Amino acid sequence: MLPDLPAATEMLGDRGYDSEAYRAALTERGITPCIPPRSKRKNPATYCKTLYKQRHKVENMFAKLKDWRRIAMRYDRCAHTFFSAICIAAIVIFWI
Repeated sequence: MLPDLPAATEMLGDRGYDSEAYRAALTERGITPCIPPRSKRKNPATYCKTLYKQRHKVENMFAKLKDWRRIAMRYDRCAHTFFSAICIAAIVIFWI
């Protein structure tokens, strides 16, 4: 575990993570699961729909970053150079 990262309070996940065991493990650690229930679930679990909609914005940003060939193919070997390319692409994407 990385000690520099803040402790998580909520976990966003898609329907693939919907299981009672996974939800119980998250709750046991003090993490609130925000996972929509599968359509065939007998007792659908509740989740925050407004928080889950924010996940869409993050996925869209990753999809737009993959349009940049330099980032998708990881031409940069150094981590700091690769991160700089991601920052430049994110700025351009944000302003366009």
